[in-house]
Amino acid sequence: MKSPYEKNYTALGYRMSYHKEQTFSFMKNQVLQFRIEMLEISPVIWRRIQVPVTYNFWDLHVAIQDAMGWKDYHLHHFEIKGKHKQKETHIGIPDFDYISETQEIYPGWEIPVLPYFNDLGVRALYLYDYGDYWQHDVKLEGYIYREKGIKYPVCTGGERACPPEDCGSVSGYHSVIDILADRDHEEHEEMRIWAGEDWHPDHFNPGEVKFDNPFKRWKGAFLEE
Repeated sequence: MKSPYEKNYTALGYRMSYHKEQTFSFMKNQVLQFRIEMLEISPVIWRRIQVPVTYNFWDLHVAIQDAMGWKDYHLHHFEIKGKHKQKETHIGIPDFDYISETQEIYPGWEIPVLPYFNDLGVRALYLYDYGDYWQHDVKLEGYIYREKGIKYPVCTGGERACPPEDCGSVSGYHSVIDILADRDHEEHEEMRIWAGEDWHPDHFNPGEVKFDNPFKRWKGAFLEE
């Protein structure tokens, strides 16, 4: 095994550690602004978020999940190269048993976002749920100064609800919309209950977004039984 994270694999399993970026003093008053857009779906489903510069990739993952409206039920990873980086890196939840033959996924909670989102316009592909295979374009739009009284992260914009979890990829998502739009469809009522009475494909309000504490979610996912 040749990996920069080989040290984490022990006889007792994968050793967890959580890293927060140490920033230069002149950057402490800044936040990173990202635009997240789902791919292969029209009309476009997108969000704009601002997050602390100290974020690692797990933190960013949690912010994307919360802003989009996902439930974080499934695996994920980012595919990113970054300006002046020689090769693309996959960052997310590793293969804890290290038996996969695909490209290694490095642990997002150990990797700060700044070394990769190192210039305006840098993009990453964010994959969520390897079954439904939801693809998102994540673009760094700006380095923004913090506003007094604002607790970050925040969602400042967006349009349309994300698909319901486990609806069966893009084709399944469109089937859900078609069934809900047809009150005479034999599956209409059942689909309405399954998708949620309040779910509507055109509804999104940035003010309704609630961000979870990423460290608490990490502890709950990996350290607490």
